[in-house]
Amino acid sequence: MTDRTAPPDARPPHPVPDATPDLSSRDPDWWRQAVVYQVYPRSFADADGDGLGDLRGVTRRLTHLAALGVDALWLSPFYPSELADGGYDVADPRDVDPRLGTLDDFDALVAEAHRLGLKVIVDIVPNHTSHRHVWFQEALRAGPGSPARDRYVFRDGKGERGELPPTDWQSVFGGSAWQRVPDGQWYLHLFAAEQPDLNWGHQEVRDDVRTTLRFWADRGVDGFRIDVAHALTKDLDEPLRDLGDHAAGGEEALVDFPPGTHPFYDRDEVHEVYRDWRKIFDAYSPPRMAVAEAWVPGERRALYARPDELGQAFNFEYLQAAWDAQELRQVITGSLDTARAAGASATWVLSNHDVVRHASRLMLPPDTDENAWLLSGGRAPAVDPDAGLRRARAATLLMLALPGSAYLYQGEELGLPEVADLPTEVLQDPIWEQTGHVRKGRDGCRVPLPWTTTGPSYGFGAAGAWLPQPPSFAAYAVEAQDGAEDSTLELYRRALRLRRKLIDGETLTWAEETPEGVLQFDRGDGWRCVANLSAGPVSLPAGEVLLASAPLEDGRLGPDTTVWLGH
Repeated sequence: MTDRTAPPDARPPHPVPDATPDLSSRDPDWWRQAVVYQVYPRSFADADGDGLGDLRGVTRRLTHLAALGVDALWLSPFYPSELADGGYDVADPRDVDPRLGTLDDFDALVAEAHRLGLKVIVDIVPNHTSHRHVWFQEALRAGPGSPARDRYVFRDGKGERGELPPTDWQSVFGGSAWQRVPDGQWYLHLFAAEQPDLNWGHQEVRDDVRTTLRFWADRGVDGFRIDVAHALTKDLDEPLRDLGDHAAGGEEALVDFPPGTHPFYDRDEVHEVYRDWRKIFDAYSPPRMAVAEAWVPGERRALYARPDELGQAFNFEYLQAAWDAQELRQVITGSLDTARAAGASATWVLSNHDVVRHASRLMLPPDTDENAWLLSGGRAPAVDPDAGLRRARAATLLMLALPGSAYLYQGEELGLPEVADLPTEVLQDPIWEQTGHVRKGRDGCRVPLPWTTTGPSYGFGAAGAWLPQPPSFAAYAVEAQDGAEDSTLELYRRALRLRRKLIDGETLTWAEETPEGVLQFDRGDGWRCVANLSAGPVSLPAGEVLLASAPLEDGRLGPDTTVWLGH
């Protein structure tokens, strides 16, 4: 039996920088230019040897994050869950899943993070609960017309015997967004059937989430990432509207609806919720930060990021942009303008727990069907891992030079590619079953991290891992890259140390003339970034080379390479 009381690793694998960011109350706006590292707890580190990552595992590896040079970690859900959606089906939002630890373990994690100068951000999942939540179980027992059912969205079905769903609304995961219960009624679930949607018109629902926010803030949490922030409030007036050609779930559902009027996405009323939350955040010193996951167009996303609401929103246009200089320049300019208009800082992200890792994704032709590529096991088209890593490094250095906050996803500092060839029998993402084996899902970016070059799970834990790691992971392990001058891990460490010294203002100035396929901008703080997205080498402007994502070619900037220059 594994000893759960074993002490954390005595020494970090790399020296922790002496200079830690000022994350005290003297700098309440620390988040505006922070680098935030997303931890998917079940895949980060396993301290008890059961194959599943846990909070103790995270705590033992926090020195890795401190040595990396990030400002904060964002913990994806660690709450009690049956994992019908990777932890986003929450049975109790104010507790820890026993397989991942205890509240004492969480408190120890926060204390150690703060000791190392790291802020802690946690996920809040306010749109839905798990079907195992005590409220939903009470609603099932109480029956139609009961007050307990009012906390959720229950409706009678259509047809002679109510055998048809109340509307044609579709789940993001495929199929109807309605599930029938034994007594004949149907409940709404915009995601998995195990994730019933809450009724945000119900005061008790609003009060309970307020309690959850205070619960974690009182335990020392510094901020919140709001899951599906655009889907809380809904038009539930009878009769509910069928959507016809627009019934599909996802961002495309907003097409052809006047802004703020879709029945269940991005409704104007949702901003009342976030203005109310801001009062809670501002009652703490320093105020708690928040960032919205809102899959909406940029001008609508800005509303969530206003100072009297959440303050930041994820910039998915940047994540979705092709590796094309003109497109990226337009997205960067638009994102900065949108954030400025909202009084927020911009956010940048290349990978997360829901998308193909960018070391693979950026190498796919722009018209590639990513799901078809995953179903092919990553073979159609094949991706050259060396070329993908070179492009990913260049993309990262470009992102880290931009004004605003950068959100990193665990393992990208190792250059991990997508594990596209996971056999179907090991898949855990509900998308695979929900879509009738049509969409492969997101498991390929959630494969547990490699820490060492050997062992049953490459140092992830004492035994195997809940998703199989490919043998190629040994070469990407922290142990293999630590101290290796040209490694991706050391590139991230150098970039984050240098970024902390260079970044000051929140503006950039584009160069007047650049070769085709090249992005070049000056930062007001006295340095510039040049990224070559073309097929051939280009000459560099004058300046001292501070950092490059790949070696220069006879003093020229090669393809898929980014450089930072001092004036």
